[in-house]
Amino acid sequence: MNTLPAPRAGSRVLLATAIVVGLGAAGCANMDMGAMTPTQRNAAIGAGIGALGGAAIGRDVKGAAIGAGVGALGGYVWSQQMEQRRRTMERATVGTGVQVSQTADNQLKLDIPSDVSFDTGRADIRPNLRPILDQFAAGLANQPNTEVRIIGHTDSTGPDDLNERLSLQRAQSTRDYLSARGVDPRQVVIAGRGEREPIADNTTDAGRAKNRRVEIYLGERSSVAAR
Repeated sequence: MNTLPAPRAGSRVLLATAIVVGLGAAGCANMDMGAMTPTQRNAAIGAGIGALGGAAIGRDVKGAAIGAGVGALGGYVWSQQMEQRRRTMERATVGTGVQVSQTADNQLKLDIPSDVSFDTGRADIRPNLRPILDQFAAGLANQPNTEVRIIGHTDSTGPDDLNERLSLQRAQSTRDYLSARGVDPRQVVIAGRGEREPIADNTTDAGRAKNRRVEIYLGERSSVAAR
């Protein structure tokens, strides 16, 4: 019996991609994207993108299958619960200077300036931030599909290594405060960016004050994708 030679790695990538695209096209042919809810659209699009990414990373059909799962998990959903939480946080932060918004990838974002969050050169949470974090933490202990990211930032004053350390310490303090109020620390990812991501001019007092900030992101996975 004659056998065909095994395809090369590059051929397997193309084959996997063709299979995924073909399946995706066939699936989309039976889908009314306009009739889908945002959750359904995000899951479908994420699965397709993830499958192609997995094929490239895995270099074979198995990689495409794994990538499809990763892609389905890659997107957040903006549910009624998330919209309610956004409104609640907007009410809780009125007049504080904290900005509450929905990001392009459906995360709830809290941008907390230095006059609310931390004193200069310190990582201790200020008293006026505590009620905001209390409200943010409310109910998250019972929402296993949610994920929290906390990013600390500084201005350009001081040496780089100090700023890196301080920004991470501020994120850690915020995580520890939320954890003490029932948020599972395994749901929380923290990072310190130091002075590397300014949003204002570091040559002015007002600009430096804006750059000294903490950003908190909350994302919700669909119940299907989180399994």
